Amino acid sequence: MLELLPTPPADPLWDLAAAYAHDTRPDRLNLVVGVYRDHTGVTPVMTAVREAEIRLAERSVSKEYRGLSGNLAFNRAMVSTVLGADGPADRAAAVQTVAGTGALRLLADLVRLTRPGATVWISDPAYVNHRPILEAAGLTVRTYSWLDAEGRSDAAGMLRDLRDARRDDVVLLQGCCHNPSGVDLSFEAWQAVAELAESSGWVPFVDVAYHGLGDGLEADLRATRMLAARVPEMLISVSCSKNFGLYSDRTGCAIVLSPSRRTLGHVETSLQNIARTLYSMPPEHGAAVVTTILEDEELRSAWRSELDVMRGRITANRDDLVAHLNGLGHADQAETISRQKGMFSTLPLTADQMRVLREQFAIYGTVSGRINIAGVAAHRIPYLARGIASVLGTVDAARPTPSAVS
Repeated sequence: MLELLPTPPADPLWDLAAAYAHDTRPDRLNLVVGVYRDHTGVTPVMTAVREAEIRLAERSVSKEYRGLSGNLAFNRAMVSTVLGADGPADRAAAVQTVAGTGALRLLADLVRLTRPGATVWISDPAYVNHRPILEAAGLTVRTYSWLDAEGRSDAAGMLRDLRDARRDDVVLLQGCCHNPSGVDLSFEAWQAVAELAESSGWVPFVDVAYHGLGDGLEADLRATRMLAARVPEMLISVSCSKNFGLYSDRTGCAIVLSPSRRTLGHVETSLQNIARTLYSMPPEHGAAVVTTILEDEELRSAWRSELDVMRGRITANRDDLVAHLNGLGHADQAETISRQKGMFSTLPLTADQMRVLREQFAIYGTVSGRINIAGVAAHRIPYLARGIASVLGTVDAARPTPSAVS
């Protein structure tokens, strides 16, 4: 049997991460995988998370199954956080999932179950795992424009493309801090998207994975909440990996909005049935941590303060990179990066230039130019900037030493 297995394609991100792990150069930079790192290069456990874990350990009496929907208090907390305290919670069904990836897959399977002929539209460029998840669920995928030739938001092109979306189609949108581009729509463009969804009848599917790391928690959720208030049906996948730092705890939530209470019951049961065939029940620990934080005013305040610090460091990294590129004579490239936000930036480099950046400077990003700006220690920004400038051709192409540029 196994000898008939065809050679599978390697995952592009983890293939690069493996190459980085085998690179012995002391000045290497891993900007591939999307994790937040502090100024020392460590992905820290947030103080609020650590305190919540202590409280949970002290009161833990059982490891009993939670059920197919997972931690119900966590689900309520996610609905309130994403939709707002005054949001349409009465129109929402929610189940805990295995991170945001699990939420995407559960909701993709729900689309396949309810609209088997649907096309799901994703941005071009898109998060690298969007298409594989959707196609694995048996769905047809098409793309809509996201960036113009200068790397700016192409709202006009997006709306033009989505006029071809049919009533039974689904449009996958990233709620904030677009991955991989770092470029978001203006709120006015979001309102135009909502108007088109209302008139055309397609269903918005919002992927919320980086809220709190762009303009702030409330600002980052503004577009999602506006859509939820305007459209009758909506799908939302939520990840707690980034803004709670719970990467390895795989904590997420799938939320479905419907105008019908009867339908909501069917939705939750359907999601439970889908989860049963994939992983049965989600892990409890991360959901319990998030719930403990969000239900306690002191912990919730501490978490939001830490989230603000994380966002501030990401912004400072990007601003510093922009300043260094300007100083090295690359104002146009610096301006492109300055318009981006969140954990990721897309460098205005070709695939060949990204390869040179990796081979000559040990700076690892994706072939599309995406780098994890949240993963750079502040003192390494000059090295990153000089490597980019060297690839662009205005700085001596000889590989610099860290001491020469940091």
